[in-house]
Amino acid sequence: MDHLPIFLDVKGRKVIVDGGSSIAARRVERALQAGAKVHVFADELDDEFRGLRDHPDLTHHTRAPELPDFVGAAVAYGATENEERDRALYEMANHSHVLANVADVTEYCDFITPSIIDRSPLVIAISSGGAAPIIARILRARIEAILPATYGKLAAFSGRLRERVMTKLKTAGARREFWESTIDGPVADKFLAGDEKAAKKQFLKELDAAALGQDIAQVGEVYLVGAGPGDPDLLTFRALHLMQRADVVLYDRLIGDGIINLVRRDAERIYVGKKPGNHALSQPEISDLLVKLAREGKRVLRLKGGDPFIFGRGGEELETLAEAGIPFQVIPGITAASGCASYAGIPLTHRDHAQACIFVTAHGQDGVLSLDWDTMARPGQTVAIYMGLGSLEFLMSEFIKRGVPADTPAAIVDNGTRPNQRVVKGTLADLYQKAEAAKLPGPALVIVGSVVELSDSLNWYKNFEADKHAMSLGASPDL
Repeated sequence: MDHLPIFLDVKGRKVIVDGGSSIAARRVERALQAGAKVHVFADELDDEFRGLRDHPDLTHHTRAPELPDFVGAAVAYGATENEERDRALYEMANHSHVLANVADVTEYCDFITPSIIDRSPLVIAISSGGAAPIIARILRARIEAILPATYGKLAAFSGRLRERVMTKLKTAGARREFWESTIDGPVADKFLAGDEKAAKKQFLKELDAAALGQDIAQVGEVYLVGAGPGDPDLLTFRALHLMQRADVVLYDRLIGDGIINLVRRDAERIYVGKKPGNHALSQPEISDLLVKLAREGKRVLRLKGGDPFIFGRGGEELETLAEAGIPFQVIPGITAASGCASYAGIPLTHRDHAQACIFVTAHGQDGVLSLDWDTMARPGQTVAIYMGLGSLEFLMSEFIKRGVPADTPAAIVDNGTRPNQRVVKGTLADLYQKAEAAKLPGPALVIVGSVVELSDSLNWYKNFEADKHAMSLGASPDL
């Protein structure tokens, strides 16, 4: 290694920052977070200092630092981008035996400022030794995406109970085994789900059992996760985290390979998809399977397209789990109406077009279509219809029968947010014929309302996909 990785305790100690730029502000912010007494030297402070100016541990000097300022300092940062002033700071710091770092000037650095992932008290620092800071930043972003923000609180929670573990478990091996099972088991699951009281109760129960050499029969948990409309990039951080923790996954036909491949590699995968007239498992069978797997002590991921609480039957499955006493979590996803409309350049609401938006499903109980047409036919709104492709002719004609003008714009977004997305636009009078000619495979979302007219100018995803295709062929996207 070119540098010794250390974490420096600066609580109550002086830290010097020379400069008033945004770079200087980041140095000041980090030092204040670590409890330092920060002295910043600059004629003026950038707007980035807006939330820092009144901090009780910040002193602002409207001059350059001088040699006496370095007495008792732990660290000095230079961020003026003025070569003469940065060199002077480095020389004064060296003379005073103070560690110095001048932004982007390697020869004036006694240490490297790493990219930080802050989950205090858990802190991760990444550095390339100054060789490739961009790579360090990219790695930081990737770790940020998979490390829940609550992990820091989990570390603090564990720290508060550390003495109890030391008292109950006498050997290092027993303590290590206990902590490993705790941080990767029900205790952590309950804590990360926001139930600290239940997590502590479970922790103490497992600690007592470990002290007596007993095993606890574990009850599993179900994660009901919305996977969004198809694009893996639309998954939430929380969804990704639980996808990596699950022992077994139940997924439906709307979950593409790009999403299912993000699940933990060794997790068991069970397809429970449903098509009209062709169900791998019935809804009651799916709910019963969730209960069975959880009672075996497994962490069960129920992965649903879109959002599980919007026409996803998530509520039905949770009712069964609640009756059986199975713990569960719900992680929302981007629903099809929002995702598909956004990727088609169709705003669901707009001050000049629609002041309301209605979500309806064309698939009712036992396949019977029952809709509130009086509400759906009102002007000044958008209607987003889920699972409407199979009933499209009936839907379009019914709108017209209810007094909605036949020339009202309407669209179908097929395989929305995915690389094979297609958008068919028309009116209530001709959309069915256009859809028949296009032979759309589904899944699809139907949108009715004047907002559809905006897609010609707002359809960013079509252009984005065209640019990606051109670049894959080695051409400039501008050509």
